[in-house]
Amino acid sequence: QVQLVESGGDSVQAGRSLRLSCAASGYTYSSYCMAWFRQAPGKEREGVAAIYTSSRSTYYAGSVKGRFTISQDNAKNTLYLQMNSLKPEDTAMYYCAAGPPHLRWTWATHSGYNYWGQGTQVTVSS
Repeated sequence: QVQLVESGGDSVQAGRSLRLSCAASGYTYSSYCMAWFRQAPGKEREGVAAIYTSSRSTYYAGSVKGRFTISQDNAKNTLYLQMNSLKPEDTAMYYCAAGPPHLRWTWATHSGYNYWGQGTQVTVSS
């Protein structure tokens, strides 16, 4: 059973940076599609970024491309999301998710991911 635990959320002013972490354990397969999603109050959960752990190919939503960077540290079994130039519209609960490799082709769709973390709150004030 894969377990995902997010951390790093905080309240910051616009323009600042944050780094989210997702500590993973209990891997069953050698490769996964791992992703960050976010959900703001009253809005649907949306894909932010994803990484295919085998090739380290990365994928981003247009709204964060150039500002956010997804990465992995295999030695620490940890997924990261470096968020720069934060905007008030980035305010949301951020979730880490893991699923089978084929999800990298439809990574922004939240269905299909087998495992989810509990979320970490990011609040950006103007």
